[in-house]
Amino acid sequence: QVQLVESGGGLVQAGGSLRLSCAASGVTFSTYDMGWFRQAPGKQRKIVAAISPSGGNTYYGDSVKGRFTISRDNAKNTVYLQMNSLKPEDTAVYFCAADRTWWHLLSSAVSSIDYWGQGTQVTVTS
Repeated sequence: QVQLVESGGGLVQAGGSLRLSCAASGVTFSTYDMGWFRQAPGKQRKIVAAISPSGGNTYYGDSVKGRFTISRDNAKNTVYLQMNSLKPEDTAVYFCAADRTWWHLLSSAVSSIDYWGQGTQVTVTS
């Protein structure tokens, strides 16, 4: 049984930082591209950042470039999202995703993605 379990969300003031974690089980973690998505109320779920199986390739959405950093530890089956200089518009539910097709993550092909976590709320106050 595949599980992706996110943690680390919460309430933070603008300018602050949070670190999200996603622990995977039931999959050969080191063979999957991993991504972080977010979904604000009334909006579509969109890619925030993605990382290749080895960690050698990364992708960031334009709105988070220079502020967020994605990383992974294959020995711990965990992917991270370090979020700095948070803004109120970063408020959303953040989801971890696993897929073997890089393009599925980058194109936010939500219905095509192999596995999802349950999501963690991030709220940034002004």
